[in-house]
Amino acid sequence: MTQFIKKSAVIACTFLFSQNVIAGETTEVQDMSDPLAVYTQAGGGFTNKGLNIKIGQSYDTGNDETMAMGVIEIKGFYGDTLGWDESETIDNSIDSIRFRNIEVNLTNGRGTQIDVNYNFDANHLAEQSGDFSYSIIQALPQVGALSLYPFLGAGAAFGNNVVEDDGSIDSGYSVYGTFVLAGLYSKVAITDTLWINYNPSYISTLSGSGHYKNNAFGVNNDTILLHEFVVSYQINPRLNVRYFANWSEYNNFSDGDQRIEINYQL
Repeated sequence: MTQFIKKSAVIACTFLFSQNVIAGETTEVQDMSDPLAVYTQAGGGFTNKGLNIKIGQSYDTGNDETMAMGVIEIKGFYGDTLGWDESETIDNSIDSIRFRNIEVNLTNGRGTQIDVNYNFDANHLAEQSGDFSYSIIQALPQVGALSLYPFLGAGAAFGNNVVEDDGSIDSGYSVYGTFVLAGLYSKVAITDTLWINYNPSYISTLSGSGHYKNNAFGVNNDTILLHEFVVSYQINPRLNVRYFANWSEYNNFSDGDQRIEINYQL
């Protein structure tokens, strides 16, 4: 969660090389505008905080009705040398890592996601911080050009050298709270090759230390509303270019994260 609420502008150009694999066999090209699409991928990006790497692998679940993939992202290395962010935390080491495991049921359009994030930069909660969550995503019947994918989940936040309620430091790793999240992925198909997405999500602390519950998303902020806006153009069925903007209720559009991606699917 912490990477969503940092006030920074990110310009990224990511090349994803993808191959769809279901039950060990190559399949038709996946719809890359679908949040539940599953395919093997490898890529990299250039941002104001340095370089990013993304590697994903689809795999056989042993069930013909489901498909799944695991994706790992490594973010922000060589930030001091190649990035242009002026934050004091920028250096050449890795900023954060993210791992996701996504499984989709082909019969009912329902997906599940395990999402683990770990941030190496210090914040007001801990010297290093992370979170893990489990979410359920449901594809609703398409209505004209509109497709909706609501999701609901819960998770826990943890850290290394966590700040306690009295301001002291709890040495080592500890879990300092839990949270719930709810949101919506939405897609409007403007044409066959142009679509937009608006993906809001709401996160609230649920339990834990007083310091975490009251300040999880910034000082005196125990909840946060996140926004994501995306414009995508499909150059051909395997290649598209996408513009992303991410911001929250605590920062405006211009202060949020911005990036451009080029995605390719084999």
